[in-house]
Parts: sequence; structure tokens; C-alpha cells
Amino acid sequence: MQLELRHLEAVCRIAEAGSLGRAALRLGVSQPALSAQLKRIERVAGGELFLRGRHGVEPTPLGEFVLSKARLVLGEMDALAAGARAVDPDTPLRLGCILLVLVDKLLGRLDQVVAGREISVTVEQSATTLTRQLGAGRYDAVLYGEVNDHEVPLPQGTTARTLVAKEPFCVRLSAEHRLAAKERIALAELADESWMTLVEDDDGGPEALVAACERAGFTPALRHRVADRKIHYDLIASGRAISLSQPTAPPTEGTVLRPLEGDPVTGRIRLAWNRSAVSARHAELLYRAAAEAYLANVANNAFHQDWWDARPELHPVLGD
Repeated sequence: MQLELRHLEAVCRIAEAGSLGRAALRLGVSQPALSAQLKRIERVAGGELFLRGRHGVEPTPLGEFVLSKARLVLGEMDALAAGARAVDPDTPLRLGCILLVLVDKLLGRLDQVVAGREISVTVEQSATTLTRQLGAGRYDAVLYGEVNDHEVPLPQGTTARTLVAKEPFCVRLSAEHRLAAKERIALAELADESWMTLVEDDDGGPEALVAACERAGFTPALRHRVADRKIHYDLIASGRAISLSQPTAPPTEGTVLRPLEGDPVTGRIRLAWNRSAVSARHAELLYRAAAEAYLANVANNAFHQDWWDARPELHPVLGD
């Protein structure tokens, strides 16, 4: 067997994720398949690349050497792809997004705001995947979120602009929940609940939730990882789970959204683009379309409308 780009990609993803399970999710393969692939890679490399422990994996000295070379090779391939893309700037603009609330309304806004250039939109589960593919030239621009102090690393040759500097996450729970009638909920009141998290967890969300809950005196039970929106909402409506939610999320049957006291978990939304593929004008138009899509959802919940109106310094800056 000879090492291929996909093998180098796998090694880098394992190192970034810190565990085979998370890396497998980002690569779209099963954990046993990735584990078997890693063993084959290690046989070619001549030794173990990672030390396995209770809390994940860490590169060995050989692993650090292989990683340094893999990143150089993949970086050159990314530059090749981005450069080839830049040769033909009139091709359709490709936008990648994570599943933010604003995405539903963004599609319509793009048609109105970015007239004259065809745009394709792809939704990914992982912010890391988005930015990696931005560097590789698969996407020309990406729209993603970050939670609390977490920062998603961006590839060279890109520019990022903050769309929403801060929004307080709220909690979605069953309409029959014992706390559903409260206007605002203290995180400590949710100590005995089963929490649902996203399938991908590289935006800092789970870490922020765990840290906030520990400050409130408990460790949350992160029991469910569901990507499908309907299943997600059905589990909550049935009373089997609760979850954090963007405050702009629409109401769904059988559930309610409630703000958390003290805003212990906050998010921000950012737009990043490849400067060689997106002109300053088109970057501004993408920003405007995303901002208008976000603003169209602010009134979904009265508590967020009040919070938002009281903080004009956080609002997107829209030119004439």
C-alpha cells in the first residue's frame, strides 16, 4: 500500500479531532473503518502515529513528523485547487453553511440580493469541514457559528467578517415540561435533564454547555446526538430531552423556547470567503443577504426581540 492524499487527510482529521470517533464523523466514515485505515497507514509509516488513551488520542513523535509533512502536502493541494478556481471567476459562487436558523431564509435573500451571479448552497454538519473545504477551493465562502470563546481556524488567503457578534442561546423543552411556564430558566434548574447535542461538536458548543453547567453546580448528561430536525423536535416534545437553541429559532409544535438566566452560553455568526474567488462587492452582497435573513428571524421569539432591540451595537452593519 502507498500513502494517498485521503490517508494524509485522515491523519490530519484524527489529530484535529483528538479522537477516532469525532474524526470518523467529520470524514463521514464509521469509527471501525477509520481505525482499520489508521492501522494500515501506521504499517506503511513504520510505527504508531497516535497514542490511544481514555480521553482520546495524541500524536507520537513519529505522528508529529508525519503530520507536519501531511499538512505541507495538503496545503499545496489546497493552493492548487484555489488557484485553479481563481482562473475562472465567473463560475457559480459556492457557499457552504452549517445548519444555522437563518439558512432557510437565506436562500430566498440570495436570489434577491446577489442578482446576476449564480450561487449554489451546501449545508454541512461541521464548521471545521466548512473552513477546510474553503481552503481546498470546494467553497468560495462559508457561513458558520462559534460558541463562547471558541474560534474556528481559517485557512490562508481568506477573510472573515462577523455577522452577529453575540446572541444568547436559549433552551428548547417540552411544552409539558415542569418549567415550561417560566419566563426565564436558571441553568441549575436543568441539572437532572437529558441533553441533546448536535452530531458535530466542533463549534465549541458542547464544551461551553459543560462549562456553564459546571459553574451552575452539575455535569450535564449529553445523551443524544441527532441531526434530523424532526426527530430532534419530536424527542423534545415527548419530554425525553432538552437542547440549547439559537434564540431566533421558530416555534415548533409541542415545544417551547425559554431564555436562560445570565446568558451563560452565547454564540456568534461569521462569514468567511476566499479572496481569490470572491470580490469585495460579492462579499458585501453575501453579508447583506445573510444579515437580512438573520434579521427576518429576530421576531420569532419576543424575548429575543427585546434582548436584540436593547443592544444596537451588536446589529449587522448594512450600507445603503
